[in-house]
Amino acid sequence: NTGKTEPFYRLSVPRWKTSSEIINEARSVLRTLRTRRPFTPTENQRKLFGSGSSRAPQNRPPSVFSLHASSFDLAESRPASGIRLSPLVHKPILVTSAKDEDPSISLPKHVDDAEVRRISSARAHLFRRSSQGNFLSAKMVTSDQNEEKLDEEPAKMHNLCRNNNCLGEQRLCTPYNDESRQLICNEHISGLEGEDFRKETAGTLFQVRGERLVLLSDQMKKPGTDSSRPRSMGSKRPAAGLEDETRINESEKEIFWHVRILPILHELEKGDDIENLCLACTKLYQALNEGNMLQKRFKGRSVLLKTLYKLVDTNSDLLHLKLAKIILAMKVRGKGLLGVCKLAFNICRNEKNDYIVQNDGLFDCLLEVLRTEDLQKNNEAFLYCMGAIKFMSGNAVLINEMVNKGAVEMLLQLMKQINNIKENDTCFSNLGHLLVQLIATFRNLAECPAARGRLLRGAAVPELCVALEQRMNDTDICTYIVRIFSKLSSYNDFCAALADCSRCYIVFLALLNKHQKQQDLVIRIIFILGNLTAKNNEAREQFFKEKGSVNTLISLFQTYHELDLNAQKRYRERGGEGKTHPEHPSEAEDVLIKLISVLANLSIHPSIGAALATAHRVVELLVTVLEYKSVDDCEELVINAATTINNLSYYKVKNSAVEEKKLHIAEMLLKLLLSNNMDGVVEAIRVFGNLSQYHEICDFIIKKKIYKFMITLLDAKNPDICFSACGVLLNLTIDKNKRALLMEEGGIGKLVDCLQDFGPADWQLACLICKTLWNYSENITNAATCFGEDTDKLLVLLPSLLDEELVLDYSLGRNLRNYDKLYWQTEFKPVAEKLLHRIQSHRSLRPAGTVTPF
Repeated sequence: NTGKTEPFYRLSVPRWKTSSEIINEARSVLRTLRTRRPFTPTENQRKLFGSGSSRAPQNRPPSVFSLHASSFDLAESRPASGIRLSPLVHKPILVTSAKDEDPSISLPKHVDDAEVRRISSARAHLFRRSSQGNFLSAKMVTSDQNEEKLDEEPAKMHNLCRNNNCLGEQRLCTPYNDESRQLICNEHISGLEGEDFRKETAGTLFQVRGERLVLLSDQMKKPGTDSSRPRSMGSKRPAAGLEDETRINESEKEIFWHVRILPILHELEKGDDIENLCLACTKLYQALNEGNMLQKRFKGRSVLLKTLYKLVDTNSDLLHLKLAKIILAMKVRGKGLLGVCKLAFNICRNEKNDYIVQNDGLFDCLLEVLRTEDLQKNNEAFLYCMGAIKFMSGNAVLINEMVNKGAVEMLLQLMKQINNIKENDTCFSNLGHLLVQLIATFRNLAECPAARGRLLRGAAVPELCVALEQRMNDTDICTYIVRIFSKLSSYNDFCAALADCSRCYIVFLALLNKHQKQQDLVIRIIFILGNLTAKNNEAREQFFKEKGSVNTLISLFQTYHELDLNAQKRYRERGGEGKTHPEHPSEAEDVLIKLISVLANLSIHPSIGAALATAHRVVELLVTVLEYKSVDDCEELVINAATTINNLSYYKVKNSAVEEKKLHIAEMLLKLLLSNNMDGVVEAIRVFGNLSQYHEICDFIIKKKIYKFMITLLDAKNPDICFSACGVLLNLTIDKNKRALLMEEGGIGKLVDCLQDFGPADWQLACLICKTLWNYSENITNAATCFGEDTDKLLVLLPSLLDEELVLDYSLGRNLRNYDKLYWQTEFKPVAEKLLHRIQSHRSLRPAGTVTPF
């Protein structure tokens, strides 16, 4: 069949997508660009606000401050309810005679002065003896506790000491033998004159059992035993019983205070050795916990807190850690809460303290503050509490502990609370300082794989978007949030979650317009947009549809292009020629690299790519990069610009800016083609592959002898380079007058060699070579004259490539095999069969040479 057939000049696209679409995209005419994530340097010092903070020192809370006992509110430690009671309106009725008395009221009997002195002496003796030391290591419990737990207590105490890893704490838990306990109890009871002691404790007896001090009320005595205190009888007996029980509980607490707590407080007041003070604090915490006195108010609370506050003046981080843990556990309020949060902040600010913080339960106490305290009333305390947690999150060991203890969920709840406070609220501004600490903590958590999953499940992305929109004027908050997004957008699931937040594009564009010269903010937003548009077609559409999106990108391009030009000008004016070049990429170049990648990714979308191809300012800026930048100076910037031009040159649309500037672009690409950078060479060839569809560019290729360079590249033994070079040669063969050029430099032989080397493994390249040979042989009269000595090789090679079994043998994997078979059937087979038939029909009758088949 010698009938004329249309020449092949454009690659066909499969009619439907296959499971191996990724393979095809790797060599697609249009390509997306990925860039490196901006580098975020770690802070050398632990502070509330980093060295690059936009907050003026006078407008932000201090990171360094002095902390003394006076920093705490001593009045707050009183066990008052906080509510001032109104005076009683009721006036008491004086009883003037025995007949007027209410029979239900039982008045106390008259006690003479000697009796009063005797009771007071007994109480004073109790206080003196209890203040001499911890004469009982036993734990006090109320009488209604289950006695089955008594035998388990020593083991629990020993475990507690071991877990706290404190020197000498085992001495606290060493059990006494029964005889010694009995002696101690008898000594103190007898010293108090047993009968008086019972009167003072509201009819309560106590005895030692195992390791516990058990209090027994009157009701638990044997029947018939007289009470030492009168009780009212009759209709009000149940109420009286409740009063007795309350009185008994108060007495139990009072005895526990004098027996267990007060001796430790005396140790703290008199001690001057840090190790002993730390041990005493550990004992105090255990005792308060055993007596169920943490988080509760009691009569001695004020004395206890004042004693602890005085120790803050001692210069020891280990002691301060012990104090902070006790004070936080006691649920202080107001100035006391602020003081202890500052104390914890000071401890965590020193990185050397991470080890002692790791071995104590400080984080649990801080997390409890965030969980239970009022945010608006205690926003300054929350600030330093959150600052301490931020420092902890910078430690690899502590961050895992934080995640396991539910820190991510708690911090997300705190962010929701802050986001719910509106801008007109009085505390809105101050909460911005807290939000900086919170978001900086999230940034640290984003480095932890376990935390990332919890952030995603906890809907962190929408909350961060809300905070970003509300705090757009706060550069610190914006910078921290975009740092988080910059990190997380590298992961597909987070990228999809962010793309689903439709308002994120509006916020990003507003930030870019507002902070256009804030390089560290701009570069991260551009990087995020690049990740969003790299694989998501809907993200490309949503961003492009936002008002002023392309104009914002153009404005940024111009701004940072000018900054880069000015930097180069200053370098030359300083006599920089011939000396060491400045480091590349510079900050301005880095922004341009990531900005161009966004344009390249947007151009993948058919309608957006066509629109960008007509945006003259976009194309002008891209060409300008090729004009003033050398690939040796900044490789990534130049290659990204060439890739984007290649994407835009794919669209043949009316008023195309690429078509208008095609010759100028070709001149710029020639510099890249002749460089020593192979990546740049390949990218330039790809652009010539598209531009060579214009006759003017084909003439330019011939004039500048570029076609010889393309033929030489067929020897590169690299399928991608061969594919790009063959694309240019294919377009050259459309012109009848240029087909003979293929014979120069051995072009036909090199094409056949490529077909033999890469054919079965790369059907796209094999198809492209066959199309080039088909165009070349359009006016064939004799196969030997047309193809020369390669004729016989083609007659053996093409039938081998048309063997269907060969296709299956060379395909690895089921999905790839299906893809190869489809492409082989729809693309390669039709043109290869036509080419083979043409050669066979114009073959001269002479013996065939020996060709090794596949």
